[in-house]
Amino acid sequence: MRARLRLDGGWPRRWSGSWLIGEGLVAWPIRDMAAVPFGSAKPVRRFTWRARQGHRPGLLFMVSTGRHHGFESLEEMRLLLALDFLLVVDVLAQPFQLDFEYTAGRGRHIPDFLAVLPGGGLWLFDVRPEDRIEESDALKFAAAAETASVCGWRYSVVSGWRPHVWSGVDHLSSQRRSLQDRLGLEAELLAAARQGPTAFGHLVAATRLPVVARAHAIHLLWHRRLGMDLGTPLTDASLVWAAADARACE
Repeated sequence: MRARLRLDGGWPRRWSGSWLIGEGLVAWPIRDMAAVPFGSAKPVRRFTWRARQGHRPGLLFMVSTGRHHGFESLEEMRLLLALDFLLVVDVLAQPFQLDFEYTAGRGRHIPDFLAVLPGGGLWLFDVRPEDRIEESDALKFAAAAETASVCGWRYSVVSGWRPHVWSGVDHLSSQRRSLQDRLGLEAELLAAARQGPTAFGHLVAATRLPVVARAHAIHLLWHRRLGMDLGTPLTDASLVWAAADARACE
């Protein structure tokens, strides 16, 4: 699809991105868009709920940002939860309207999310199940990829998940909010984990209150104080280990 885009000399000046700043749209040439005041921008397109619609929108609270964020489908909700697991600094839905050129004329596209990573980098996302990506979608995604490259951002089309990754993140998210540790079980879990990789069931059994410690262990996995392989389901036989910086987090 990249071959169908007009990427001849000067295209970053001709392509533009329109952002909602304050109460009005402001357009920037692509070459200058990395300087947009991201924190002041609002979604350029809003969505509503109505009966018998073909998708499921909603709001998801993200612990990493401390705010609710809108999504237009279950696939987008899953991405937001994964971004929360990555501890992103901020997320903006429908961040800008991209006006681009291709061989047959001009096109428009609104990407789904723009996320600020912990290190300050930005990651642009589109979300579409692989079996629903049509030719027109692929063209828009190619244009978004070129735009992200000029701005120095990462870009991904989320078309599905590897086996067990989404279910694993979803399970860990059950304990992602603040959790009081009045019984000191987290220190016991971390001390046991520092002895080396061990089965999850054995780890919680090494504490004074294994049933209560199970929730704390999942909380530690979400917050990276314990590690595991997300490519396999979390069971009592799953290997877990202490994260390298777990001691500094205590």
